[in-house]
Amino acid sequence: MLCTNLFARCWHPPLIIINMKLNIVSNAWVGFIALLVATAGAATKQPNIIIILTDDHGFADVGIQNVVDDIHTPNIDRMAQEGVRFTDGYITAPQCVPSRAGIMSGQYQTQFGTDANGLGPMPLEVNTIAERLRDAGYATGMVGKWHLEPNWTDEEFLTKELEKYEGKQTRIPSRLRYKFLPINQGFTDVFDGSMNHVFNNFDYEGKDVEPKYRIMEGFRIDNQTKAGLAFIDRHQDEPFFLYLSYYGPHVPLEATPKYLARFPGEMPERRRYALAMMSAIDDGVGAVMDRLDQYQIDENTLIFFLSDNGAPLKIHKKDAKPITTPGWDGSLNDPWIGEKGSLMEGGIRVPFIARWKGTIPAGQEISDPIISLDMAATASAISGGDATGLEGVDLMPRLAGKAELLPQRDLFWRFWRQGALRRGSWKYLYLSDGREWLFDLSTPEHEGVNLIQQHPEKAFEMRKAFETWAAKQHRPGLSVDQPASVENVRFDHYLPKGIK
Repeated sequence: MLCTNLFARCWHPPLIIINMKLNIVSNAWVGFIALLVATAGAATKQPNIIIILTDDHGFADVGIQNVVDDIHTPNIDRMAQEGVRFTDGYITAPQCVPSRAGIMSGQYQTQFGTDANGLGPMPLEVNTIAERLRDAGYATGMVGKWHLEPNWTDEEFLTKELEKYEGKQTRIPSRLRYKFLPINQGFTDVFDGSMNHVFNNFDYEGKDVEPKYRIMEGFRIDNQTKAGLAFIDRHQDEPFFLYLSYYGPHVPLEATPKYLARFPGEMPERRRYALAMMSAIDDGVGAVMDRLDQYQIDENTLIFFLSDNGAPLKIHKKDAKPITTPGWDGSLNDPWIGEKGSLMEGGIRVPFIARWKGTIPAGQEISDPIISLDMAATASAISGGDATGLEGVDLMPRLAGKAELLPQRDLFWRFWRQGALRRGSWKYLYLSDGREWLFDLSTPEHEGVNLIQQHPEKAFEMRKAFETWAAKQHRPGLSVDQPASVENVRFDHYLPKGIK
């Protein structure tokens, strides 16, 4: 019996009768056996892995979520229809730097201190998913927004590294920034840049170029798609890992007439541009799936699609002009409350989809709570790579129908002065001024009714579990010291009264 893949059906070859007297096997059977061996070898090739990440993209803004009717994402919808849509998919933080550090490390970023923007960069000693897969024999590519290198807001780090830290005026030396770029974090191929200033070592034709910064003309979303496709072209005949990190619909909002024309009619301009940027990303997702089909490797490729956090609503979703300025990015977190920067569901529950044709049964909808850490654990399991220190779980037994449910576990968050824990359908939420909330997310009220007085034992139990976890983090404790003003306004606006 030949089993060519962990999740494939085992196949029994037909009985072959050999004339032992003449010790002859017909030429036809010799050819058949050779073909069978070759097929088995191809089937055991390590699967390709792609993570497609969007930026400040709210839960509502994928058509298959069936939340809003103005979004148009036929390719992302097709990805879900051919795979699985996670209804309860989470990121590890409601902000860019920490959430990306969680994805890249496969660990809660609080383990190594990259808790929030301004507390970076991600330390060099962190073993990235790219390093693990590179060491397992993969070509590794990073395209788009990295955001894990030193930033002028990283006061603690820069005060140690530089003679003088000047806040916004601080110029980070190239020698220092370069060490933290993806090219030094396990990625063999890079097209690293959020906008048009890009550090790359390959071009749109898939050819090697001198590694350096360049100005790339054109619309940033389309450029990132072209670079992602070029990486696939370069490595379609070997195992590869692609991290395609789109810079959209994050501000500054921009789009070309091609995409804007898809969304006529009356609406806030920031909404129009967000829809246009998401439409450009959707085209990119379709192009990636088509390229995999073209090379006949789509059945050997696992793709994840998710956002790095919820949309920034700035509470009132003002259609401020010009649209290139900071503010609401036009995306929506419905039906959840809260937004980027909060541990309410609107800040951390994101669009989350997986597809692996022929391995993940199509059309699934899974409500088990999952978290972005699970991608690294799954990638390690299917690639044979090192899994040391990973904090997620391998999703493949669940996705491939080998397990009915994921193992029961707690999911943790700590951000600024907030803490949260999800256990089954229960969610405990904490603010360092002493206010607490307890929600049953399976109810229609969701985060609209605080149940802490009705279930004090449940709240106590979950609080203790959170405190135990928090005490083991790089910065031990219930919260990171941050100004309270923004958080208080959001919590007072979105949530029912917290109990002290």
